Amino acid sequence: MKAVGKEVTIIMIEDDEGHARLIEKNVRRAGVNNDIVPFTNGTDALDYVLGKDRSGKASEDRYLLILLDLNLPDMSGTDILDQIKSNLHTRRMPVVILTTTDDEREIQRCYDLGANVYITKPVDYDNFANAIRQLGLFFSVMQIP
Repeated sequence: MKAVGKEVTIIMIEDDEGHARLIEKNVRRAGVNNDIVPFTNGTDALDYVLGKDRSGKASEDRYLLILLDLNLPDMSGTDILDQIKSNLHTRRMPVVILTTTDDEREIQRCYDLGANVYITKPVDYDNFANAIRQLGLFFSVMQIP
């Protein structure tokens, strides 16, 4: 997965170790070989994406794709989504929500905040693996601006 000749780094923000391993395994199985940088909480992830000063300049020349769980120990995924999408330097970054929450209002809120894709993590392994494989196909055809 490249963005105009530049390699895209996948940022995975997921606190459940089992889910994180499953996501990575299925992203790889789908043929996506990009670097995956994992974070288990929102604070560290935002430090990386927006910089400790939260200016967003840290990602000015980076091509990132964010996989975001909504249920994190230190802050909600919607807060993270909001901060990324409201920042001048990161607002065009694609954000894929991967969560167990299938509440219609929550899904709508994520799209309103600028999420590109919302995938509900079924607890059932086969459905989850299938959702991630479909995500891999999405990655393989996706161009990042």
